[in-house]
Amino acid sequence: MLDGVGVLARLGLAAVWLISGALKISEPGQTYIAVQAYDVLPHVLVGPVATMLPLLELLLGLFLLAGLWTRQVAGASLLLLLVLIAGIAQSWARGLSIDCGCFGGGGQVAPGQTEYPQEILRDSGFLLLAVWLLVRPSSWFSVDRWLGRGRGNSAAPAPDYSEVPEGN
Repeated sequence: MLDGVGVLARLGLAAVWLISGALKISEPGQTYIAVQAYDVLPHVLVGPVATMLPLLELLLGLFLLAGLWTRQVAGASLLLLLVLIAGIAQSWARGLSIDCGCFGGGGQVAPGQTEYPQEILRDSGFLLLAVWLLVRPSSWFSVDRWLGRGRGNSAAPAPDYSEVPEGN
């Protein structure tokens, strides 16, 4: 049962990253505008972040889809989601009127057209998927399981030293 929940969490988070990354990479100019709209990065970093973010999202999505290094990818997803939620929260706190650009688009919007609470709530739901996979990375249909790394909460059982002979 729990492995079934793991599959749903893994594939759900994979879909989020794959869709988000694909939409951003298909419109690099718009992704640049979205990153710039947050107004937190030095101008020289906006381009590299706008380029690397969709690539990172696609990479996370592919690893989750395959179920490879699930716990590590869940940890990276958790960190990225925390950064994204913080970015949305700081925009809201500073009174910026932007679309988050989380799934393409983004940039300035008319005052009152923001959806900060909904965006934070949505991303918090994705965060819960990452937490689940961080705590319990085991799931069916994963490369980790095929390689014998996906069972239980640890990669290998603790060694049993109870039958080690004592010194001569």
